Amino acid sequence: MANNVITEILSGLYDNQVIPYLGPGAVFDAKSKLTHEPMPADSNSLILAMNGGKPMAPKLMYEFPRAAMNQELKRGRNYVSQFLDKTYGQIQYTRASMHDWLKEWRPKYVVDVNRDTQLQDSYSDEEHTLIVGVARIVATAFRFKIYHYDGSSYFEIPQEQVDRNLPILFKPMGTPRPESNYIASDADYVDYITELMGGFAIPDFLKDYRKGKKYLLLGLPLNRDSERMVMSDITYGAEEHRGWFLRKNPTDKEKRFSAKMGFELINADCQDFLQSLQAAAVAA
Repeated sequence: MANNVITEILSGLYDNQVIPYLGPGAVFDAKSKLTHEPMPADSNSLILAMNGGKPMAPKLMYEFPRAAMNQELKRGRNYVSQFLDKTYGQIQYTRASMHDWLKEWRPKYVVDVNRDTQLQDSYSDEEHTLIVGVARIVATAFRFKIYHYDGSSYFEIPQEQVDRNLPILFKPMGTPRPESNYIASDADYVDYITELMGGFAIPDFLKDYRKGKKYLLLGLPLNRDSERMVMSDITYGAEEHRGWFLRKNPTDKEKRFSAKMGFELINADCQDFLQSLQAAAVAA
C-alpha cells in the first residue's frame, strides 16, 4: 500500500472522518480457544458450521441467508438464532488482530456486519452506544434497538436519550449481547433492507453524524447483493470519494460496483493492511 494512502486513512481515523466498516475478513485470525478452528464469519464457513461441517446443496451454498432460510423453514426461526448464539455467544475465540488495532484507535463510530462480540469487548471499559439491527418485528416500524453501555452493563434506551458524545457501535446484522438479535435468513434481509431503504433502520442522530464521512471497508466482500445493498444504504450521505475498499483479487463485478459507489480499490486484504501499517510505523 502506498504511504500517502496509509497517511490519509490514519489521519481520517484520528479526526473521526473515516469510519471503519468491518466484514468477515476482519476476523481472519480469530480462532476457537478450544479447537483452534477459525471463527465462522464469511458465508461459506457459516453455512458449513450451521450444517455440522457438511456442505449443503449448491444453490444453498451460494449465500448464508439462503441457507439460513432453508434451515428456518425446516426447523424454525429459533434454530438459526440458537446456532448463532452458540457460535458467537458461547464459543470463546482468540482476539482478531484487526480488533486489537482498532482498540488502540478507539474510533467514534464503527460499523461491524459480523455477528461476534469482539468490537463490543474492545469498548467494554468505556461508556458507548450500541445499535443492533432487528427484523420481522411488529411492535415498531423501526428496525434497530439502541442500548446504552454504562461501563458494566447494557440497557435499552429510546433514540432521543442517546448521548451524542459517546462512541457508536453499529451491529446491523446482530449480536448475542446484550440480547440475541440477528439478521440472518433471506426473510430477515428482505425486511431489514426494505426498512433500511425507507429510513427506518438507522436512528436519526446517526443519519446526522454520518454526513460527509468516508469509509474504510475492511474484509467486506461485495460480490453478493445483500452485502452491497446493506453497505450502500448504511454509507449513504458519505463524501463523493466514499473511501477505500480493501479487497485482494476482486472480481470484475466488485471492481465496477466499488468504482460506481465512489470507493478507491486497494488490492489487499486485512492481513496485508496490518502489515503495511506496521512497515510504515517502522519506517517512520
